[in-house]
Amino acid sequence: MRKIDLLSASAVALLAMLPSTAFGQTTSADPAPAQPAPAQQAPGSTGFSPAAQEAGWVSDIVVTAQRQAQTLQDVPIAVSAFSAETLQAQQIDNASDLQLTLPNVTFSKGNFTGSSFTIRGIGDLCVGISCDAATAVHINGTPLFATRIFETEYFDLERVEVLRGPQGTLFGRSATSGVVNFITAKPRTDKFSASGDAEYGNYDSIRLKGMINVPLGDTAAVRLAGFYLKRDGYTENIYNDTRIDGRDMYAIRGSFRWEPSVDTTLDLMGYYFREKDDRLRIQKQQCQRDPTGTLGCLNGRLDFQRSNTNASFTGTLGSREFLGITFGAFRAAGIDASLLGLNSLYGPDAYAGYLDSPDVRKVASAVNPTYFTDELQIQGRLEHNFGPIRAQLTGFYHETSVDSSQDYTLGVGNSQGIIPGLTALSAFAASPTLAPYFRPIANALIPNGVGSSLCTSEAVANGLGSYGGFKRCADTPLAFDRSTQKTKAWSAEAIISSDFDGMFNFLLGGIYVQNKLTNGDYYVNAFPIDYVAGVLGSLQSLAQAGAGVPPSFSATPFFLNATPEFKLKSYGIFGETYFDFTDQLKLTLGLRYNNDNKSLRARSTLASFLTPYTQTGSAFDSPYYGTYDADPVTPGIQPFQRRNRTFDEFTGRAVLDYQFTPNNLVYASYSRGYKSGGFNPAVQVPGLTIPDAFEPEIVNAFEIGSKNTFGNGQLTLNVTGFYYQYKNLQLSRIVARSSINDNIDANIWGVEAEAIIRPARDWAINLGASYLKTSVQEEGLFINQRDPSGGDRNSVIIKDIGGAFNCVVRGPTAAAAEAFVSAANNVINTTAGLTAANGLRGPSPYPVDANVGAPSGAFSLCNTLQTLAGPTSPLNPGNLIQVVDGVGVSIKGNSLPQAPIAKFSAGIQKTFEFSNGMNLVPRFDLTYTGESYGNIFNGRVNRIQGYEQANAQIQLNGMDDRWYVRGFIQNIFDNNATTGLYLTDQSSGLFTNIFTLEPRRYGIGAGFRF
Repeated sequence: MRKIDLLSASAVALLAMLPSTAFGQTTSADPAPAQPAPAQQAPGSTGFSPAAQEAGWVSDIVVTAQRQAQTLQDVPIAVSAFSAETLQAQQIDNASDLQLTLPNVTFSKGNFTGSSFTIRGIGDLCVGISCDAATAVHINGTPLFATRIFETEYFDLERVEVLRGPQGTLFGRSATSGVVNFITAKPRTDKFSASGDAEYGNYDSIRLKGMINVPLGDTAAVRLAGFYLKRDGYTENIYNDTRIDGRDMYAIRGSFRWEPSVDTTLDLMGYYFREKDDRLRIQKQQCQRDPTGTLGCLNGRLDFQRSNTNASFTGTLGSREFLGITFGAFRAAGIDASLLGLNSLYGPDAYAGYLDSPDVRKVASAVNPTYFTDELQIQGRLEHNFGPIRAQLTGFYHETSVDSSQDYTLGVGNSQGIIPGLTALSAFAASPTLAPYFRPIANALIPNGVGSSLCTSEAVANGLGSYGGFKRCADTPLAFDRSTQKTKAWSAEAIISSDFDGMFNFLLGGIYVQNKLTNGDYYVNAFPIDYVAGVLGSLQSLAQAGAGVPPSFSATPFFLNATPEFKLKSYGIFGETYFDFTDQLKLTLGLRYNNDNKSLRARSTLASFLTPYTQTGSAFDSPYYGTYDADPVTPGIQPFQRRNRTFDEFTGRAVLDYQFTPNNLVYASYSRGYKSGGFNPAVQVPGLTIPDAFEPEIVNAFEIGSKNTFGNGQLTLNVTGFYYQYKNLQLSRIVARSSINDNIDANIWGVEAEAIIRPARDWAINLGASYLKTSVQEEGLFINQRDPSGGDRNSVIIKDIGGAFNCVVRGPTAAAAEAFVSAANNVINTTAGLTAANGLRGPSPYPVDANVGAPSGAFSLCNTLQTLAGPTSPLNPGNLIQVVDGVGVSIKGNSLPQAPIAKFSAGIQKTFEFSNGMNLVPRFDLTYTGESYGNIFNGRVNRIQGYEQANAQIQLNGMDDRWYVRGFIQNIFDNNATTGLYLTDQSSGLFTNIFTLEPRRYGIGAGFRF
């Protein structure tokens, strides 16, 4: 079997801790193996500088990509490895940096508190608590759940391994796209050592790193390492002239190693990370403004404009038209509910005339972002060699928490338009008969009267918000969200492997995981929601006063998608056999059984049920709702949905590799990957069918590759080609402010190459390139929420004023559809005692360049339109009019999101050696990431343009590498390119959140090591 005799972990660590380079680091993602010395050189010499030899430019790095120690060039897998020195040389401090030099790999932050590390077009397109990550993240080979490792800084690592392609046999769970395995530096028993690094840069950035290694006799050692980072924000808040999106974080890791004999090793590791600052989850928002308000944002392009807030949930339910139609019966008693409206659907909205800055580093935020997260890891591993059998037992405990809040729209609109509604509220509150119903609203939201501060509910789980005294007040209406989550997980894994002298060897293992998530809650809070919840509740309770219902508001006065508990119990049994038919020809066969049981308790609420203004404790204990865990008393109110499901699947791989020379390897493989299914959020939307669950993903991957070293080590060239058949790819869309996941089929193929060129002893050049083609194979039709008409020019897009979602009226001609909507709205107005002057109007045309299928849009009530379009309705003679949720379009042939068609990277460094033993090493890196899409529907509005990033560094190393000083610059050209998109739902106005590269950073640093 081609491996380094199943090296002990200590030997692997020692190999990876070779003396640092002239740069203090290696610079290749895939160094080449050592080559025979040319005849003219002394024995053992390679002809390259000592710095290059020590860096790993010549010697081959040792990896555990197949759970056993092997040289990188001997592993028949597409894997890239970064040593600790390489990470520093290429300025790889976090996940955003890590993806830059990897072929077919991209990284982008997610909309909530997650991120997506996409490999070969497969990323975290599934959004939700029950989703698994497509890219499995491991620490020392152990899978992590809900880790914050993509937010932290890298420090004191032995290496980082990135395995591309499904790893369905040996590594953890759900590795459909690949694995990122972080290998921490282990304590050394042979000597005392320490290192430190200090850096200062722009944005008043301070970064400190340090390590100390202390032997405890001849068989034990401890190692302590950590980092600290603090800097000012990258983003200017033009609302209050402050900077936001800063960092204040630290981490510490302690390790212990005991080697009582040459056959036994015990490793213990503890890690804690903490961040508390004003990090932004979302960099900016973009929109092509819809003047009609029926969509909010149009489907043509992404501009630096604001969504029309008349299209949002608060814009429709808080409008004069909705209140006038819904509560028209009060007119007989002299109560005109429409006067309480905060806006008119046909008047200016909160962002009318708003000019947004085109600078992605400038936002207007009336709410300061807050970000807190921490993570605890405890790992223990015992290894023992029983002659030719090696056994390994690993236990792991993991805790994480995150609590993040920021401005929901990153903009501050005009609040003058709400003054008439607030004035009417004050008048209602002063009425002797109406005061019990409306004075509580005024007291909670405008305690100092009209024109004073406005109060908005805090994001607290009791559901009372402002009406229970949990509020924050400001001079402008506030809108913010909050995302929280806590997880606790533990796992145990056992592996045995053989090292026989014959043809056959094997590896067997099993892993068991338990993960429990609590407080997985997402809130959207806004002053208009508080107002609407109070007005709707008061009017409803006033209508039911004769039935004994007291003055009440409609809880919750904010959107809450609550998941009090999610549990995962998972186990896997896996094994591989290795057949060394000859010294050159090898066969690997692997099989794994995966079993995942998931259970969930979840619910969504938004102004959903009556709660007395006098309620204390929790709104969910209201007599008009029921107890927190029981089914509600009031029909139609959503209880907790309790769901449980088990997913299981067999996966595996087969690899045939042939090493036709000591320096040239070819291989062909088949692998099968699996990612378990999950549950969709508990949302209820009239007229829409939401699937309760989504199915597991399955990928069948075929790969061929070659790893080569030429010219006595002057060129290393690795090339891979692959083809994937993807079944039930999990893909997210937004419905009623919640992420819903569907399944589609897709094909993926591509090629990738990595090379290292060493033209002379003091030069090193690394190159990487990839091409990727993804194609949806799904035959079904899908509704594009940006254009629910699906391009049908004979339709009218409707904004439902009760739920803020869209439906579509289709006719034989556009004129027939528009005429039906006008007539139906007249019926709705007449029923409510309104006219077109104070009720609903006919359709309004979209701009010519809107790129929306329907020529016009209108406000109405979708359920009522469906009734009026019935086969016996006089408004629909001949039954030619249809009212549908949307018109589906084919996405077959479209590209998958976050899958750039091309990528290229290059790095070059030169070592200048001085006679006094010092050396100077400048380095330059350039990466280009090609065009991709942020949405499965593709098109111009979803296009992410290609972008480049350039980094440079120069470092002076002292004699024997005892100290160094460096200057660096990242993102030299200050590229603010977009890396990812997230489309909000129809009830938010269809604006798009964008995520960008970090801005230009530069600074100086110095360090020591001994």
